[in-house]
Amino acid sequence: MISPSSVLGRVLVCDPSFPLDTLREILSAADVRIEAAEAPWEGDDVVGLLVGPDYPVDREDVERLPALRVVATCSVGYDHVDLEAAAARGVRVTNVPDYCVEEMAESTIAMLLSLLRGIVVLDRSVWGGEWDYRAAGVLSRVGGARLGVVGVGRIGRAVIERALALGMEVWATDPVVGADAIRETGARPAGLDELLATCSAVTLHVPLMPSTRHLIGRRELGLMRAGAFLVNTARAGLVDMDGLVEALRSGQLGGAAFDVLPEEPPARLPDAPRLVLTPHAAWYSEKTEREVYRRPALAVLDVLEGREPRDAVAMP
Repeated sequence: MISPSSVLGRVLVCDPSFPLDTLREILSAADVRIEAAEAPWEGDDVVGLLVGPDYPVDREDVERLPALRVVATCSVGYDHVDLEAAAARGVRVTNVPDYCVEEMAESTIAMLLSLLRGIVVLDRSVWGGEWDYRAAGVLSRVGGARLGVVGVGRIGRAVIERALALGMEVWATDPVVGADAIRETGARPAGLDELLATCSAVTLHVPLMPSTRHLIGRRELGLMRAGAFLVNTARAGLVDMDGLVEALRSGQLGGAAFDVLPEEPPARLPDAPRLVLTPHAAWYSEKTEREVYRRPALAVLDVLEGREPRDAVAMP
């Protein structure tokens, strides 16, 4: 067990969105200096890194910091941190997996409803000088629509709960969640191809890993029902964006709503019809904005004071 008095070094704040005053307050119990720092990060006295999803930590970073003990990210995803390199060096990696479950599920449902009921298209048509209730094409009822949920983790389950409350029929798939567990959520278990081919809307809630990159590619988009909708509030790399644009232009998809893009902010927006975009805001509420920066700081404090952090995704 390592006592606070024996901990000496620096904790680098690598993402400028972290509030330094809050970090200094939380970490005042540890004998460390809190410093904002840009990559490449260096120093024999660096014991912790506070990062966000736009600030990757690779093997070279880990090896360049011999005293490093913890990397804490203010995000659900952690594919921007080299977990294997961290674990090999005895470095803990932590995330905040449950800080915005409610907000993410609510944003997903809001995006879904905007597609099913044509809200964004109708709004744009009014501001464009039209007054036509058919401007968004043929609309259908939400109740009875079949929703496919890809990924049955915390957020996927929260989406299923809300969709069922709206009267939707929900199918779900997850490579690591068994069929019985999916049935317990109220959803019908299905394989990915079957789900894509039979659902009128699909929403994605899986982490980005080598096995899930372009999980929805041209082949999968081609399997979807003509006129179906796709919602992605998870990670941009799950979808082949070129294939998505083609599917929207051809009418294979009836619309899509994305909160994540491969480049944020984008230098150029995707040129596709019926594409609803939000600026990576699905996680946001006043409460979650506080929580998302406090939790990584508390994780760093735990490690420096000899406790195992609450949300470790890589351990020595």
